[in-house]
Amino acid sequence: MSDTSFTVRPDLLADLNIKHAVDAPLGALTWYRTGGHAAILASPTNAAQLSELTARCRERNVPMKILGGGANLLVRDEGVDAVVVRLDDPNFKQIAIDEKSGTITAGAGVDLFKLVPASARAGLDGLVHVAGIPATIGGAVRMNAGGAFGDIGESVKRVQVMSDAGQVYYRDRDDLEFNYRHTNISAPFILEVEFDLVASDPEELMKRYKEVYLYKKNSQPMGDKSAGCCFKNPPADVGVAAGKLIDQAGLKGFSIGGASVSELHANFVVAEPGRTTSSDLLAVMEHVQQTVAQKHGVDLEREVVVW
Repeated sequence: MSDTSFTVRPDLLADLNIKHAVDAPLGALTWYRTGGHAAILASPTNAAQLSELTARCRERNVPMKILGGGANLLVRDEGVDAVVVRLDDPNFKQIAIDEKSGTITAGAGVDLFKLVPASARAGLDGLVHVAGIPATIGGAVRMNAGGAFGDIGESVKRVQVMSDAGQVYYRDRDDLEFNYRHTNISAPFILEVEFDLVASDPEELMKRYKEVYLYKKNSQPMGDKSAGCCFKNPPADVGVAAGKLIDQAGLKGFSIGGASVSELHANFVVAEPGRTTSSDLLAVMEHVQQTVAQKHGVDLEREVVVW
């Protein structure tokens, strides 16, 4: 049990047939492996249960948060006074590949690490450029995950979502906007994503997939506990990436407690397993923002989501 006193009643979902845990630890579900508990952690098995859960939270005015792969998330040590929802049931992890039409449909809980090589082996081009990015499909599309080789939004055909009223509907390509680490999807839940891909040679695609993955592995501290790139790159008129600004400010290796700025890539704030708190990580991030603002006059915006 945590020391945090939550306002969300522990019996909120007691009469619903929805798998859930009260005062549930969240740290192990994030890549940082730090942070407090959730008042309730719920795992609905299908869209009907999710709609029922959403209705209950709306009726009782209880906040909800959606937890994907936890790769871009830092949970504060105090925890989260909300119902945290995971779409980790097999029903949300289905993949359908149609090589004739060049489409792949993937549930929100599908691991991007698995989907990208599967698309390459099927001879469908359009996803290999996001190889090596840790995310579920729902989270990746929500934040338009990407990097030096492009973003995932480039290949999205349509997205099935659920509103906070529990209504399921589609957002089509001509209704979607994909910008830098942002989409115009306002619905709280992404249920399924359909990708429009192009037929190509599987061997060539697997070669490119491995090249992109190795590039990330060699240029980023993938073996360390982190949440990926910590800060968004500044606007184009600044002309310098966030990592370079942090490096030029002499911050590589700067540490507080078990948290430090990576020596390999300055835009990664990494955690030493077993001795790092979320407060340590936040303190390092804040110091980086303050120092870069003082030395370069640039206000860095966090890419890591903090609960």
